[in-house]
Amino acid sequence: MDNKTIARTFRLLAQLMELHEENPFKIKSIANASFKLDKLPFKLVGKTAEEIAQVDGIGKSISAKVVELLDTGSIKELTDLLALTPQGIVEMLGIKGIGPKKIFVIWHELKIDTVGELYYACNENRLIEAKGFGLKTQEEIKKVIEFKMAANGRFLYAHVEPLVNNIFASLSVWLNQVEHDALLGVAGQFRRCCEIIDEVKLVVGTDNTIVLNNKIAEFEGLIFEQTVDDTFTAITETGLSVQLKVVNKAYFYVEWFKQTGNDAHVEEVLKRLPEGSYHNEEAIYQAAGLSYVEPELREGLGEIELALTNNLPKLITFDDLKGTLHNHSTWSDGVNTLEEMALFCKDTLNLEYLGICDHSRSAFYAKGLDEQRVYGQHQEIDALNKKLAPFKIFKGIESDILNDGSLDYSEEILKTFDFVVASIHSPLRMDEEKATARLIKAIENPYTTILGHPTGRLLLSRAGYPIDYKKVIDACAANGVVIEVNANPLRLDLDWRWHRYALAKGVMLSINPDAHRTEGFYDMHFGVLTARKGGLTSDKNLNSFSLDEITRYFDSRKFSRI
Repeated sequence: MDNKTIARTFRLLAQLMELHEENPFKIKSIANASFKLDKLPFKLVGKTAEEIAQVDGIGKSISAKVVELLDTGSIKELTDLLALTPQGIVEMLGIKGIGPKKIFVIWHELKIDTVGELYYACNENRLIEAKGFGLKTQEEIKKVIEFKMAANGRFLYAHVEPLVNNIFASLSVWLNQVEHDALLGVAGQFRRCCEIIDEVKLVVGTDNTIVLNNKIAEFEGLIFEQTVDDTFTAITETGLSVQLKVVNKAYFYVEWFKQTGNDAHVEEVLKRLPEGSYHNEEAIYQAAGLSYVEPELREGLGEIELALTNNLPKLITFDDLKGTLHNHSTWSDGVNTLEEMALFCKDTLNLEYLGICDHSRSAFYAKGLDEQRVYGQHQEIDALNKKLAPFKIFKGIESDILNDGSLDYSEEILKTFDFVVASIHSPLRMDEEKATARLIKAIENPYTTILGHPTGRLLLSRAGYPIDYKKVIDACAANGVVIEVNANPLRLDLDWRWHRYALAKGVMLSINPDAHRTEGFYDMHFGVLTARKGGLTSDKNLNSFSLDEITRYFDSRKFSRI
């Protein structure tokens, strides 16, 4: 064990002591010792407690701890504190920009105990209002966490989309200068709109592969290195792996097809495909006796059978969205006022309606609405609806699903809303049986309109609580409850792999941005992409309904409760 490791151990001990509000003089002593131990001109290994105690600022107590660490590999006091501290809180201590005092607030006041939840809170602007924080600190924390998330070589689709688009644009310009008629396509996971991206694949078609292979090194956007014949790889500054495949132009579309679909899909099509060159991908599928399969669906999950019988769904598009549901304003933890959110939807996005779903009273950390504030918000909505007509704001709420599965308002309050999004926010540590029963009870509540982010997952950060998907979806089908496709790129929950089962059971979905600021509405783009992967069509998506249609839908739900 070298001196730096020993010093880091003492630094962690000092941080945990501060986090648990121990004696400040003792904390200062441990912190000072950490600094001094790191700067010693000699190794501590092999030294006795008496020798270490002679170091200025160390003393007998700390020297004993150093020897204990060297002899046993740990310090009892540190071990005891670690046992009292969630692992996620310990991980936060390694994030630049937040020390024990801020983490104390995050843990005890905001009730956040994992890095994934902290990142999501940054996206929801929940840190801005907390003591000792501000917008600048929140953004710095967010950037550090994003860097840590990228360190394992895996990225959220939303994080790489602008980067991939820039690479594609730069490479297109360069190719046009090198060889005017070259073809270029993005393939792989990115083209299939997978929620997690491990690698970006590019395919280039050229009349002279040898010449282009020799010129790839001249491209200034990335440093490509040749790995095998006609294949080059590069790593972006953020750590994203990029693969570029150069092929003869006549076979560009075949290669683009091969590099796009997953192995199962490609194999099934190639079994049916006569060898040769094709002028586009539509021609490839036609030659294989199949309807054209959109890239998002090429996952080997039954799409070939649908293509054989011409039964592929007409996938939803962003233009199909007529409104947006499940959004937050300054009434709870949003950044923009209710009117600002409404005007953005009306004037910028040209939508017909906004569903506002601020947090309910149990979400005290997010300024959840008590009964009196619900009444106040409804008064503002009534006034804005007169002002903004025919645009309409629907009175919604994101009602917390309590531990026993009940919602956190009385029937008298719930019936005042146009619709209710029922969501679990805490506690999240449940086994499958508990989580499933809790959700089903909430689904069976006659006031539940939409089941919000069903598993509570945060991609690359938190797996979410386990549920029996079939039981939950079946319960939604039996009770006429819509399931949310939470479009926040950290969530994308319900997982697209379960969309088809839900649709087959007659369950409606709703692409909800869970926006906490006006820019958050654009997350519906990512919701549409993941919904397309799940085979969603516009007629089965709640917020594709026109204003008249969704008004009738909400009214019919109210009528059914009478």
